[in-house]
Amino acid sequence: MRVIDKDGGQVGVLTLADALVRAEQAGLDLVEIAPSAEPPVCKIIDFGKYRYQLTKKEKEQKKAQHQVKVKEIKIKPNTDEHDLATKMKHAREFIVKGNKVRLTCVFRGREMLHPEFGMRSIQRFCDDLADIATPESSAKMLGRNLSVVLAPGAKKKTEKLQ
Repeated sequence: MRVIDKDGGQVGVLTLADALVRAEQAGLDLVEIAPSAEPPVCKIIDFGKYRYQLTKKEKEQKKAQHQVKVKEIKIKPNTDEHDLATKMKHAREFIVKGNKVRLTCVFRGREMLHPEFGMRSIQRFCDDLADIATPESSAKMLGRNLSVVLAPGAKKKTEKLQ
């Protein structure tokens, strides 16, 4: 087997017994790094420290991943302009952070007779956030709720050159 010492230098091709003796003299462990190589590669290292570094690397990789969450913003068909602006500001913050936003318009009582008011509010919301978000699908009516999901990423505008 090919043996690498603790400093990363090549020791050469040794038998298993010789490699174990060298590892024991150094007070370290003999760890098989590449078993499928010809000849197999082993390294003289502290195995506990090696395992610790591997788990640390895995944690760093998990930390680097960003999980996309779906944040929900609820409005009503008669929500005031200022309140809509505030909710739009929150939605913009969520989208900039990389989260999706579910915009839900809730209808109560006689508001169900005019779903176009809710559709108008949702359409305005989508238009104002069009620079940073795209709707995943058109707005759908589910029971008394009209909802649409906005995902981060602006629409690609295709402009014709004249």
